[in-house]
Amino acid sequence: MRIAQIAPPVERVPPEGYGGTERVVSFLTEALVDLGHEVTLFASGDSRTRARLRSVCPQSLRKMPDCRDYLPYFLLEIDAALCLEAEFDLLHFHTEFLHFPLFRKEPNRALTTLHFRLDTPEVSALFHGFPEMPVVAISEAQRGKLKHARWVGTVHHGLPKNLYTLGTGAGGYLLFLGRISQEKRPDLAIEIARRAGLDLIIAAKMDPRHDAEYIETVRPLLSLPHVHFLGEVSEREKQALIGDAVAMLFPINWPEPFGLSAIEALACGTPVIAFPYGAIPEILEPGTTGLLVQNVEEAARAVPVAAGLSRKQIRLSFERRFTAERMAKDYLAIYETLLGQRPGSIPPPFPVKA
Repeated sequence: MRIAQIAPPVERVPPEGYGGTERVVSFLTEALVDLGHEVTLFASGDSRTRARLRSVCPQSLRKMPDCRDYLPYFLLEIDAALCLEAEFDLLHFHTEFLHFPLFRKEPNRALTTLHFRLDTPEVSALFHGFPEMPVVAISEAQRGKLKHARWVGTVHHGLPKNLYTLGTGAGGYLLFLGRISQEKRPDLAIEIARRAGLDLIIAAKMDPRHDAEYIETVRPLLSLPHVHFLGEVSEREKQALIGDAVAMLFPINWPEPFGLSAIEALACGTPVIAFPYGAIPEILEPGTTGLLVQNVEEAARAVPVAAGLSRKQIRLSFERRFTAERMAKDYLAIYETLLGQRPGSIPPPFPVKA
């Protein structure tokens, strides 16, 4: 099959540090290549892939200090994919919804994975206006926030099977991995670790352009004696960092669409202690791969319990549920179903009041 994967040009594919969507696109692209498909990746020019690479910017936009507006590059990338449309059986977009008006007359050739939260009135209005566009959810929890979209499947993220190996937890610390934001609540992770009497390593992106006020409230906490802030870490550094952790803390307070760092932990055999929001109850198997807790106090009490879970069983759960090969095969089934459907009549657009 000839497949185009269209990634956001904000981060390199795969990212050198933090980046969820771009990492998933990379894993999917390489898995599709491994399965024998002809794949073209639309991404920033510094991306690394065994597929054919097409780019509209020399490097990731976040590395271009003079780039103040990302939108023009998104439009250039979508236009580049549109110009080469005849070369592909299917175009798979990971760039939210800017391409919708261009593909509504032939929607079955333009699949979109929604990587973001969907519980806003603006998103609801959008999908009333584009009911023909086929979309994939990354969790059932995310999908449940937008019931009137044209869902053609739910595909959990996956990682290459050999990206991480089983760790031992011998480091004796807790880990927070992700970004410094109000949604992820590293401040709660700091308090959980204090109550548990363990050090906390924070490996997280800190971007003042987002959540600037919250970042300033957290910054003093990063100097506490039991807290070790590393900033963003590379893929290569994650193996030891995650594998040596007693547990990963995931004290989110928002409807997390998926939670990629949680399955990174599972790949290392590291248990996850998490608040039960968004997709997290779908990812974790309580008592096997981690524990779901309601507050900071429960999380602190859960640490010794999590430490007693079988890391081998956690790793086996990852291999069964969250590999990149499984993700690619799930998407291929959706591609084939879409391409086998006859294009129907296009529903009328969402009425706009004068």
